[in-house]
Amino acid sequence: MSTPTTGPTTVLPPADMEAMLDLSRFLAHVTAPAALLGPDGQTVPLPMEAYQVLVKVVESMGAGKAITVAPIDQRLTTQEAANFLGVSRPTLVKLLDRGEIAHERPASGRHRRVRLSDVLDYQRRMRSERRVALDELTAQAAEARLYDEVPNSSSVATVAPAYATDPDGRSRSRGRRARPRSRPQSPTW
Repeated sequence: MSTPTTGPTTVLPPADMEAMLDLSRFLAHVTAPAALLGPDGQTVPLPMEAYQVLVKVVESMGAGKAITVAPIDQRLTTQEAANFLGVSRPTLVKLLDRGEIAHERPASGRHRRVRLSDVLDYQRRMRSERRVALDELTAQAAEARLYDEVPNSSSVATVAPAYATDPDGRSRSRGRRARPRSRPQSPTW
């Protein structure tokens, strides 16, 4: 039996994606309580919380994503926290300096540490603020009746791809605007 670790564990997607997809399809159809079967034949019921984590891990890995499992009180370096949020380290440091994310600076060191729970709280706040802003923009657009208007197709310019040809079979150069087919094409001198 292995000893549980306290640090984060990152697992890359498996080389055998077919096996992961098979497991994902299996878990999608299981409705009864799950159990683990040990190598000695012993069966141990799997708590629902552990089962839900397993399903999410398998779904993510089946989609080709790496996953990280870490305890919520895990302390991250500024680079790890930046990677988690998908921002640069200097951007994260600015967030720390502005007090947007709580952090600790050990007395004996100069490197800051950020709790995973604080990073998750910041992420939730940002998602909530973005959702509110998007809802406000949507409401303003609806009030301005912007959703009722359809752009006039004649005002939309199209760009021909490099391989496009004129109706007479001549190839066009890249970036030349396509002319509407209903207008006769006149030669340019």
